Amino acid sequence: MNTTHRRHRNRHRTTGTVLAGTLALLLAATGCSSKAEGGDGGGDAAADGIRTGPGVGAKTIRLGALTDLTGPYATLGKSIVQAQQMWADEVNAEGGICDRRIEIVVKDHGYDVQKAVTAYADIAPDVVALPQVIGSPVVAALLDDVERDEVLTFPQAWAASLLGRDAIQVLGTTYDVDMIAAVDFLTRTKGLKKGDTIGHVYFEGDYGANALEGSTWAAEKAGLKVAGQKIQATDTDLSAQVSALRKEGVKAVLISAGPAQTASLVGVAASRGLRVPVVSSAPGFAPQLMETPAAPALAALLNVVSAAPAVSSDLPGVRRMVAAYKKKYPDSPVDSGVLSGYNAAQLLGTDLKKACEAGGLTREDVVKAHRSQKNADTGLGTAQDFSDVDRPASVKTYVLKPDAEAVGGVVNEEDAHTAPGVEEYLSSR
Repeated sequence: MNTTHRRHRNRHRTTGTVLAGTLALLLAATGCSSKAEGGDGGGDAAADGIRTGPGVGAKTIRLGALTDLTGPYATLGKSIVQAQQMWADEVNAEGGICDRRIEIVVKDHGYDVQKAVTAYADIAPDVVALPQVIGSPVVAALLDDVERDEVLTFPQAWAASLLGRDAIQVLGTTYDVDMIAAVDFLTRTKGLKKGDTIGHVYFEGDYGANALEGSTWAAEKAGLKVAGQKIQATDTDLSAQVSALRKEGVKAVLISAGPAQTASLVGVAASRGLRVPVVSSAPGFAPQLMETPAAPALAALLNVVSAAPAVSSDLPGVRRMVAAYKKKYPDSPVDSGVLSGYNAAQLLGTDLKKACEAGGLTREDVVKAHRSQKNADTGLGTAQDFSDVDRPASVKTYVLKPDAEAVGGVVNEEDAHTAPGVEEYLSSR
């Protein structure tokens, strides 16, 4: 690890809990691999001359997933696990990576931080990287361990507080960047003008706080006022918040919470005559919402800002992934978790290939290979730059629109673009 990156390691610390995902509707069981064969030293050379370490044997590369299959985000966890297993099966069918088969060791923490800490301690000696860790509270609890062990980790969380660390990679944009894009979308397309007030309903913790940073900055630039409403993850009836926002005379509402909260906000607002545009952060929407009584209001009033395109997108890579997933898991819905999980796995696969080409598959080799990528493009969205640990990997945001008939429940309304002011905001921060 170079000295510049060492200086960044402890720059940020997470401060609270965050909602990482989507509605809990399903639970799934996934098998776990046995202990890794060999490769438990630091930088030992295998018979083929490749430097190896934890998680890498003569015939296998083991990756780890700390997921939620039995807790509040079981749907998200199941989608990501299955998508990443599909990727591993595809890679193995083509001969693996570095002449080694990919195995994914899955641990279900049920969104319980202590269980996650125990699970990490159990699998850490036997994996080279973590292409999935669900839950910002979980990521926050593991930060020091992940940095100490230098295990390349892709969290399913997008708070800017996770930037600045070599081994932890936020994929795509951060919540603040997306909210700047949301305010821009409202002023461009929904008629908001100087002096208007927008509401922002947000979860307590890093998710909501980071989203509020972005909306507040963008609103000030646009001459708008922000009426904030902080809520807890346990708040699922937002009637009080809707009443407060009506009194404020808001002309639009932003929400950075979970799907249940988004459905309540939009449904209650529509029923009480507050029919104003609503824009949600990506974790605030799940396709299952389009099967609820709130569906008509969501279709009429809601947009979603996201670093990733809709799974109904016409992008060739997305279409191939959706077709393959439907074939492999015909009884499972195709949602944003599928795209997120498959994209993360493909990016990690590229890291492993680059590390192998450079002669080593130690954890340090994998992190170095990852940070060398300035234009990583899986064909599943925007290209990403992983070379600067202090910047989001992407600053381009899609705007999505709920559609009950579409795969994944949403369609692209606006393609990925960098909202005006994002670069100025990042420089000022």
